[in-house]
Amino acid sequence: MLQGDPWRVEGEPNMIWDEMASRIRNTAREVLGESRGRGPPTKETWWWNEEVQQAIKAKKECYKRLHKCRNEDNYKCFRQARKDAKKAVREARGKACEGLYQKLETKDGEKDIYRNAKQRERRTKDLIRIKCIKDEADRVLVKEDKINERWRTYFDTLFNEESRGDFGDLDVTFDDTNRRFVRRIRAQEVKEAMHKMKNGKALGPDDIPIEVWRCLGDIGVTWLTNLFNKILVTKKMPDE
Repeated sequence: MLQGDPWRVEGEPNMIWDEMASRIRNTAREVLGESRGRGPPTKETWWWNEEVQQAIKAKKECYKRLHKCRNEDNYKCFRQARKDAKKAVREARGKACEGLYQKLETKDGEKDIYRNAKQRERRTKDLIRIKCIKDEADRVLVKEDKINERWRTYFDTLFNEESRGDFGDLDVTFDDTNRRFVRRIRAQEVKEAMHKMKNGKALGPDDIPIEVWRCLGDIGVTWLTNLFNKILVTKKMPDE
């Protein structure tokens, strides 16, 4: 799948990663193509009717022909189809909104107004906001300052407390000034970490999803393991 020899792990971690990431992205573009990067459509379509759908479909067909062959005839076809689609949308939306306004003037419509307002307010709230948390004694904390202090204590303990875990096999590395023990990262650890990661998540700066590394199988796990160990020894992280 990847051209050349991208599996060697020689040189600085940043150079190694840039070479592999570039090969993956280029191969993906050649095989899968590249979209505009837009998210899912957010336009309201509850008022669409058959006429609107047909007009939108005709506009898309004209756009496809224009994209394949940019000539004057295809451009005129697309321009007319776009004009017809806008007209169909405008008329359908006007009729739908007129019926909606008449409904809102009734007693049931008044209830719908409050219901829609509550739904809009609920959508603007942070769904992952933590409203309560337990302290070390399993007491529930609800005040924001107490919750923040609990998180501060937790991370302070997590990053500053001495680890009591099993270090397993140790590789000895040393220089002219000191001597230290560095525990090598195992391929099994990388495989387990990849297994815990979920599909379809937002991409990082490298634009490479976790699904790519899963598709590469054991050879991808081995390459990542070697890269992580090189980062651990050199203490240099890739820019991405």
